[in-house]
Amino acid sequence: MTSATPARRAPEHFVHGRLAPSALAAALALVVAACSSAPPPAPPPPPAPVAVVIPSVSLSPRVVELASGYRAYVNRASAISTGFATGSDVAQSLKTGESYEPGALLRGAIAYGAVVALQDPAFVAGVRKFAADPEQRRTVAYEIMKDPAYAVGFSGSAGAAGLVMSALGEDGRKLVELGRNVRQAAYEVQHQAWSKADVPARESRLALAKELSATPTLGEVSETVRLQTAVSGPGQMGLTPMSAEPPYTPEVIHALAVAALAALGYADDASLAQVMPILAEPAGAVCLNMAKLNLYQCLAVARPHYEDVFCLGQHVLEDTGSCLMKGAGVPAPIDPRVQALADAALTKASTPASSRSHSKKR
Repeated sequence: MTSATPARRAPEHFVHGRLAPSALAAALALVVAACSSAPPPAPPPPPAPVAVVIPSVSLSPRVVELASGYRAYVNRASAISTGFATGSDVAQSLKTGESYEPGALLRGAIAYGAVVALQDPAFVAGVRKFAADPEQRRTVAYEIMKDPAYAVGFSGSAGAAGLVMSALGEDGRKLVELGRNVRQAAYEVQHQAWSKADVPARESRLALAKELSATPTLGEVSETVRLQTAVSGPGQMGLTPMSAEPPYTPEVIHALAVAALAALGYADDASLAQVMPILAEPAGAVCLNMAKLNLYQCLAVARPHYEDVFCLGQHVLEDTGSCLMKGAGVPAPIDPRVQALADAALTKASTPASSRSHSKKR
């Protein structure tokens, strides 16, 4: 007799042919997990803001050196004495006065004017408003380089122009007035025997004048440092605030333009090729070149020392000073001696003939 086959037990997860509740929950969890997608990754952190670097006010050392050379000439020439006692005194004074190259002196005057314009805080602030945005800064700089008169439109330009006109005009005035005094000395020294002697080596004297007129003047180290320091901040030169309304001369406009480029950070060595053309001005160059030509003609015909004194006073000092004043848009001062003669002639012309006749009889 065979034994009975034991009954098969249902798996533990089946109860009465159905899934147990725990198994059912686990299965549902697996189904849900399989059907659901993975959560998206966390977004990356926002990029750090790019710091805007506003360039500082800067002017190429080459431009500052031109300004320093201009100052050196004005300082030396304005120190010429009218107390001539020998022919050597005259020769040395001539050498001092004629030692400038017209183009370099003009560029130096405009460069110095730019440093002066940077002393006006309102003008610098008016330009710096456009320095924060790089694209706007480039656009504004391009407009100035294309047309220097664009600089007149900045806020504060009237104050900066007034400073430039005052500074360059005062330099010219000093030379004009000294030139007139030297010219007067040419008549006064004729009472001294040495002044009537012929100048030795007259041809070499004229050649020296031409040589010195082709050599740019170098600035003093101390003055160069002073001007470079003044570029970095308004008011460091201690100038008296001055304001002048347009129109301005080309030299004043060009000085404002270079100053504006410096305030935008576009007048450093990297931009020198664009800045140098703004330091030129045709009308001013013509005036200074004419002063030199008149000097050469005067020296070519001058023989005694007192005639050299006249050449120095008229064509070296007064003519050069007049060019500087004209370039600054400042009228030359009236010569008191000429004014006195004009007043005397006017008085004589306005006096009735009968009164003059009666005066002579008495």
